[in-house]
Amino acid sequence: MFKNLGSSEIIIILLILVVLFGSSKISEMAKDLGKTSRELKKVKKEYEDALSDTGETKNKKTNDETKGGA
Repeated sequence: MFKNLGSSEIIIILLILVVLFGSSKISEMAKDLGKTSRELKKVKKEYEDALSDTGETKNKKTNDETKGGA
């Protein structure tokens, strides 16, 4: 997505952001972005754990049925 941005373009974008929002607002926005990122990772992990628990239960049930049917 941003593969073609060089260091000079990034610096210019950052300078424009500082002028528009001010340095204190940018640091606040970065902190909020970090909190949001951590929360999303936490929700993703919980979702993956729930899916893996469901899969393990399903696999155990299938294995039990296979053993009982043989």
